[in-house]
Amino acid sequence: MPIQQKNNAKFIESVSVREFYDSFKEPLELDLVAGGAGLDKTIRERSLNRPALAMTGYFKFFARRRIQLLGAGEMAYLRDLGQDEEARVLGEMFKRKVPCIVVSRNLAPSKIMKALADEYATPLIRSPQKSKTFTTEATLLLEEKFAPRTHIHGTLLDVRGIGTLICGESGVGKSECALALIERGHSLVADDLTHVKRLSDRELMGTSSELSRGYMECRGLGIINIAELFGVRSVRLNKRIDVIINFINWTAGMNEDRTGLEENHLEVLGMQVPLIEIPVRPGRDMARLVEVAAMMRSLKQMGHDSATEFNERLIAHMRKGSK
Repeated sequence: MPIQQKNNAKFIESVSVREFYDSFKEPLELDLVAGGAGLDKTIRERSLNRPALAMTGYFKFFARRRIQLLGAGEMAYLRDLGQDEEARVLGEMFKRKVPCIVVSRNLAPSKIMKALADEYATPLIRSPQKSKTFTTEATLLLEEKFAPRTHIHGTLLDVRGIGTLICGESGVGKSECALALIERGHSLVADDLTHVKRLSDRELMGTSSELSRGYMECRGLGIINIAELFGVRSVRLNKRIDVIINFINWTAGMNEDRTGLEENHLEVLGMQVPLIEIPVRPGRDMARLVEVAAMMRSLKQMGHDSATEFNERLIAHMRKGSK
């Protein structure tokens, strides 16, 4: 049975300034100073812009879709200008319909800047953080906000540091396997439905809904509070997805992989994730097999491939024997 991915992949193209302000007010220590009428403006890029060149009148490559960050240098430059020149310089920037302006280090915006923010309905925000700190933190938060996302039917666990997503049709034994792994000291991230985000085109991050975090549903037992039963270390907030293991019901004569030389993948949000299919049959310790599969994935990440190494040894032995 194919792995069930919901056909609701979302690609976020813009975020409103209001959403940015409300979501990150506490971590970024944001304070709205002026221009509140423009909170519905949209941020269309996840990076920030330092408009130093724009303040000199050069707007050829001005990144107007980004949040504009004014640090100590920009504010000092504006203070050295006369009021008329400051109004002209800032007016040129506001005319470009930037989404919002953030002033770092809790520097006080001038009356002219506040008036222009209100006139052009452009939110003017202040933060006590240093420019470098603010840029790093805001970029990371925006990366997550803009991240494409989807849902996959499967249980995500941290198995020896490897994000392992266990999939399979209903009743195949995913929950029982997950419970056995948690009992052995591994951690639950999400049960049954995993929320997936693609971060910076480099990794897929999985998590659960806030409502179901730390809970599992197991047929015959009902709802289980994992943290209460196994301790708080048995639950994780999120984990990078390193491998997907798909449980399939064993049938006589089915083609089973005996060597592991060919690595299969599943495409999730445009990224290829290693896929291992394990037949389920009576007597097999599925938790042990998943644990070993995770350890093998860890070895591959470190450059060790057991199947390839054995194949090379076998070929070398055959060549030696033919001489």
